Amino acid sequence: MSREFVMGLDIGTTSVKACIFNTNGKIIAEAEKMNTFYYPQSGWVEQDPIEIERSAVLAIKEAIQKAAIEKDELISLGFSAAMHSLICVNEEGRPISPALIWADGRSNKQAEELSETIRKNIYSKTGTPIHPMTPFVKLLWMKETHYEPYKEAKYFMSIKEYLLQCWFNERVIDYSMASATGLFNPTKHKWDQELLELTGIREEQLSEIVPPTRTLTGINRHIADEMGIIPELPFVVGAADGQLANLGIGAILPGEVAVSVGTSGAIRQITKGDKISENQETFCYSFTEDSSIIGGPTNNGGIALQWLKDLLNDQGGYEEFLAEAEQVPPGADGIIFLPYINGERAPIWNQRAKGNFYGLSVTHKKEHFIRAVLEGITFNLYQIGKALEKLAGEPQKIYVNGGLARSPLWLQMMADVFEAEIYVPESHHSAAWGAAWTALVAIGKVNSFEDIKKNIPMGEAIVPNKESSEIYKKIYENYENFANDMAKYF
Repeated sequence: MSREFVMGLDIGTTSVKACIFNTNGKIIAEAEKMNTFYYPQSGWVEQDPIEIERSAVLAIKEAIQKAAIEKDELISLGFSAAMHSLICVNEEGRPISPALIWADGRSNKQAEELSETIRKNIYSKTGTPIHPMTPFVKLLWMKETHYEPYKEAKYFMSIKEYLLQCWFNERVIDYSMASATGLFNPTKHKWDQELLELTGIREEQLSEIVPPTRTLTGINRHIADEMGIIPELPFVVGAADGQLANLGIGAILPGEVAVSVGTSGAIRQITKGDKISENQETFCYSFTEDSSIIGGPTNNGGIALQWLKDLLNDQGGYEEFLAEAEQVPPGADGIIFLPYINGERAPIWNQRAKGNFYGLSVTHKKEHFIRAVLEGITFNLYQIGKALEKLAGEPQKIYVNGGLARSPLWLQMMADVFEAEIYVPESHHSAAWGAAWTALVAIGKVNSFEDIKKNIPMGEAIVPNKESSEIYKKIYENYENFANDMAKYF
């Protein structure tokens, strides 16, 4: 019997990762290609879609070479992708603008000028809060500023759509990526005509909306040769990285919450139907025809730690840097950090928000600041989690993945702040495994999304420390007060 492997291609903001798994979820090989960020003006963040497409091809090729597998042993490939990117594309399918990614804030003015009534109406229809990250608001900026590529564009796409179009000459978008545009009605699973009119674009300029299991075959033969795959390999459209990270980590049943913290972060839960927050604190994005993911993203995860490390001119390794915080007890000896150094999405949805340290003293040292930043990131996630709890109920199980999940100190902090056991998979490639599993569902190799729970190697649970939890309860009250006060000024 021949061996069988499946690939998850994760098109992230920071990098493109190609991961090859066996059908039980054990990773066989991985390859990563870093993405370049471009900052043409203050608040603008762009990427080159052509560069990312090339990175994806090379990552797939390298992963296959590392795995040392035969071409026909790879049975399918599934896509995961970061949300909220926007590219203007011409009739020949070539990009005529850079990709404006989620971190791009050029449309902040357009977001702020929408009236509260309009904001609530849009949110109630789409489940997507008004924020400069969304393609809807980016399109408003393009229209109002007479952006030349917008005027010339035949189509508008995300980075994932652009790759699929390059490789298969098809324009398709899955439910979750469509939801993230802010132009999608999840109840009808259609583009919202009223919102299209506001942005000045037509439905035919957007891609066909398809379920995550839509399968594409017949990749461009030249591309297949570059990748080292058979041209008949089924590619499965997959979903956004948030939905697939939940799937890949096993947080798919009621009461199961996933927390992902890399450069940025998010806390999410899969639910039946659509659920939206009265205060517009959380998003609700479709996943399948009858399920959605609700939660909130934060701009400020590992980026806050990297900022502090650079500020302190720390030349050591990341693990050693974080380990210094172990010298300090919970509460950082009185320092509280608001982590809004990069503006903020959930729960305040304010791109002008600013970070701050409170309670500084002459006795505080480097290790206190590191501990305070870690705690600030965690308190922010907890605050988002409280908003999510209003919609979905108290979490029964919390799964964690992402770069910070490799820090034992931070994992214990998570358990203590949330007062819950924390579960961490052995592989940190949850979105890629979710994409790969979706591919297996699509080709009929496995029966359901839920069956993935039997195929996720998991480490031991991290148990909360009651004494630390009591300390953090009191500190969080102050944190929340500071956060509310900050919102009055920006």
